[in-house]
Amino acid sequence: MSEDQGRQKNPPGAHGKNDTYPRMKHASALIAVLVLAFTGAGVTATPSVLFIGNSFLFGSGSAVRFYRADTVTDLNHEGIGGVPALFKSFARQEGLDYDVSLETRGGSGLDFHLGNKLTEIGSRPWDTVVMHGFSLLDADKPRDPAKLVATSKQMADYLRGKNPSVNIFLISTWPRADHVYPEKGSWHGQSVEVMGKDVRAAYDQAAKGAGIKTVIPVGESWLRAMQAGVADPNPYDGIEAGKLNL
Repeated sequence: MSEDQGRQKNPPGAHGKNDTYPRMKHASALIAVLVLAFTGAGVTATPSVLFIGNSFLFGSGSAVRFYRADTVTDLNHEGIGGVPALFKSFARQEGLDYDVSLETRGGSGLDFHLGNKLTEIGSRPWDTVVMHGFSLLDADKPRDPAKLVATSKQMADYLRGKNPSVNIFLISTWPRADHVYPEKGSWHGQSVEVMGKDVRAAYDQAAKGAGIKTVIPVGESWLRAMQAGVADPNPYDGIEAGKLNL
């Protein structure tokens, strides 16, 4: 199940099985950022961590989706391991212990979780929550940050109602080639860099409105891979030799 299942088929660079390796690589990049951030967060013994998101967190079409699912708690009972399980594994390698849970649903933004999953999310007070919205900012109004801004604050307020000291992170998601190069793409005529900057700006706005200190720059790592020549920025004109297809 990809983030946009039911909205469109997976073209090159979207969330299909052909992009398993880069999705795993970028999951690893996200984990590295998270471990570094949490290491300096002054957390207590065995703190709880909840991940809220969609296929960007569970790695649709890759082995990551069900990776070590027994090491984390899937609040939806779907057997997902994903990025949360990778985080758990990487943290253990650093000598860090976290009680990790996740609540994910493909094709969703924070509005879905607020409308349908507060029972699961509110099942306990959390020490740390890592969350993100829909990759186009708004499924009905792509590029419009208003829903992300509003729902980030609503979710943050709800989480603080359970634990006033909860530490909340927003993940700025990566730009999508399938919404840049095809004519029907929401950022058609722009570039992946522009989409990446637009998404990051929206998350910065959402963080400010919700009183969240940290935005995890996953989208920037995606762009950096292209800028450094590790990944091909445009899979629609063919993949250059030796470069990853993102």
